[in-house]
Amino acid sequence: MNVDLKPVRLLIAEDDDDDFFLLKEALEHAKLDSILERVKDGEELMELLFAQDQGKIDGGAPSLILLDLNMPKKGGREALQEIKAHPRLKKIPVVVFTTSNSSDDVRLTYELGVNSFLQKPLRFEDMVSLLKVIHSYWFEMVKLPSDE
Repeated sequence: MNVDLKPVRLLIAEDDDDDFFLLKEALEHAKLDSILERVKDGEELMELLFAQDQGKIDGGAPSLILLDLNMPKKGGREALQEIKAHPRLKKIPVVVFTTSNSSDDVRLTYELGVNSFLQKPLRFEDMVSLLKVIHSYWFEMVKLPSDE
């Protein structure tokens, strides 16, 4: 088990304020020990990741990226492709977290290297449950590469 005592750093790439608010409230309700950071589009996501990778911003890489597909400027598909093509960024787990249920989106994102594809739940209670499962899976069960 990959049990770490420090909070996990979640980077949320989500342009919709209502969706982000629901996600933030669900995380708080789930009482998960996490530090939440948000970007609103793919360009902002990549700028932040490159700045963290180059040590220009404290904190280092996020523990997990929750990635919406449909964002302005640069969409999630394009950002995912860039992340998975980068030698260090590609180690960061990326979970597509979207309203889409398109089989084409599922297929394409897995071809681009996504680690998981999840459809956003409609009910708050389901969001809380899903976030608990995501946290348990990625930070208690899975063995992830270390930066050492």
